[in-house]
Amino acid sequence: MYQLAEQYLKAFTDISDKSIFAQSLIGLEKEMLRVSHKGGLAQTPHPIRLGSALTHPHITTDYSEALLEMVTPPSNDISSVLQFLRDTEHFIYNQLDNELLWATSMPCVVAGETSIPLAQYGSSNAGLMKTVYRRGLGHRYGRVMQVIAGVHFNYSFSEKFWPIFFDISKQDHKNTSQELISKNYFSLLRNLQRFGWLIPYLFGASPAVCKSFLQGKETTLLAFNETTYYEPFATSLRMGDIGYQNNKESEVGVVADYNSLNEYINSLQHAIETPCPEYEKIGLEVDGKYQQLNANILQIENEYYSTVRPKQITNKNEMPIEALRTRGVQYVELRSLDVNASHPLGINEEQLYFLETFMLFCLAHESPLIDDNERKEIDRNEMLTAHEGRDPALRLTNGGKNVSIKEWGGEILDVMQGYAALLDDVHGSECYSHSLETQKQAVADPQNTPSARMLDEMSQKGEGFFQYAMRMSQQHHEAFIQEELSPEQSQFYKDLTVTSLEQQQKMEEDDVLPFATFLQRYFAKSL
Repeated sequence: MYQLAEQYLKAFTDISDKSIFAQSLIGLEKEMLRVSHKGGLAQTPHPIRLGSALTHPHITTDYSEALLEMVTPPSNDISSVLQFLRDTEHFIYNQLDNELLWATSMPCVVAGETSIPLAQYGSSNAGLMKTVYRRGLGHRYGRVMQVIAGVHFNYSFSEKFWPIFFDISKQDHKNTSQELISKNYFSLLRNLQRFGWLIPYLFGASPAVCKSFLQGKETTLLAFNETTYYEPFATSLRMGDIGYQNNKESEVGVVADYNSLNEYINSLQHAIETPCPEYEKIGLEVDGKYQQLNANILQIENEYYSTVRPKQITNKNEMPIEALRTRGVQYVELRSLDVNASHPLGINEEQLYFLETFMLFCLAHESPLIDDNERKEIDRNEMLTAHEGRDPALRLTNGGKNVSIKEWGGEILDVMQGYAALLDDVHGSECYSHSLETQKQAVADPQNTPSARMLDEMSQKGEGFFQYAMRMSQQHHEAFIQEELSPEQSQFYKDLTVTSLEQQQKMEEDDVLPFATFLQRYFAKSL
C-alpha cells in the first residue's frame, strides 16, 4: 500500500545534494481573540497602535475587530518561524490596554450575535469589500461561528526541488514545469485530505466548549459541568459539526474539486457565479448598506471552507482563482490546526517538525483522483475523528474497509519514519524523529493527545472550559509581559505600524470608483 512512498524515500536518500530538502518554506497564520480582563469578547476597535488591519503584513484581523491574526513571513527555518510569531505576539501584548489574548480556539462568554463587532478596514473599496464580505458571512452562517480561532500551516517546496523530483518520478518537465508543479501540489492536497483526520487526532485541542457558544440551541453534546459542554472522546469540536462548515453549500451543490487545478478553479468559479435563492432573500444593498458582496452560492473563494487550500500570492485586487489560473500553485495551506492552550504560542516546534515530514510523505504517496465514494469517506473520517477520535472502538473507513486509528495511523507513521530520518540527516539533528516518536505514542495511546490532557487537567482542577481557558490566557499574558522585546524588534513593528497606516490612507485618497462599480469590475476581472 505504501510501496510508492518507500520507492521515493530510497530515491531521495540517494540524492547527492540533499540541501533541497532544507530549502522548503514554512509560514504560520494564527488567530487569537482579544478579550476583556473578565473573559468577554473585546468590544474595542482593533488597536491603532497595531497599525492598519488592511495593509499590515503581519498583524491583521479576521472576521471580527476582536479576532487578531498574526502572519509570519515564509522561512526555511522552523525556529525562526516560531521566534517571529513570538515577537509578534509579544509586541501585541505590549499594545493591549487591560485585555488578554484568548488561549484556545473556541470562544467563551459570547453575549449573542450583536456582541461580535465586524472587522473594519477603512473607507477604501478594498477595505469596504472585506467588511461587506464578513457581514455576508454573518447573515449566512451566524456571527458566533466566525470567531472560532485556528492556526494555518503554509508550506512550499523549493524551486530547486521540483526538477529533481520530476526526474525521479519520470515526469517530462521541459515545457510545462509550472503546470507540473501545480499537478503535484494537487496530488499532495488530495493526500492531505485522505490522511487529514490525523491532524485533529494528534493536535486537536478543543474537546470542550463554553455553553454560551451554542446560544441555547439544542445539542447532543454532554454537560461537563454547569458552564461547559464536551464529548468524552472528542479531539477537535472546532473541526466538528458545531464549527464553521459548508453544510449550506453542499445542499445547493458546491463541492470544491481537488482532482486538478482547472477542476478546482471551475468548481469555485461556478459557485461564485451561481445565484442562491436563500441568499437572495438577504438582499444585496438594503437601506443604502451592502449586506453581502453578492447573492450567489459563494461570495468569494474564501467562503468555501476546506481543511486544505492551494494558494498563490495575489496581485492588487486580483481574485485568488485568477492568481491560480495565471501562475499556478505556489504553496499549500493546511487549516485544521487548533490553537493549543498548553503552549504560549498555540503551536510548538514538535508539531512543525511532524507537519513538514507529513508534507513530504503526502507528496510521495500514491494519490489517485477522489471519487464520490472516497469524498464521503474523507468527510466521515474527519467528522468522526473530531467528535470521537479517542474512542478505542472507533473505526474509520479506508478504501471501503473499516480500520482503527491505532492501526491506520500506526502504518502511516511507520512509513514516515524514513522521511523523518532523511530530514534529520539534512538538518543535522534528531528533531524530526523525536517528533514522530511523540506522535506514535499518541496514536498508540489516546491519553497522550492534547485533547485528552486538556480534559484531564480540567477534571483534576475542577474547572469548566471558561476557567481553564481564562487561567491559561492569564498565564501566557504574564509570561509575555515579563519578557522584553529587543529594541530592534520593537522598532521594526513600530515602523510597520506607521507604514501600514500611511498605506491605508493613500488607498483611501486614491480611490475614485464608486463601490458598486468596483465590485462589478472585480467580479468581471477588469480592475
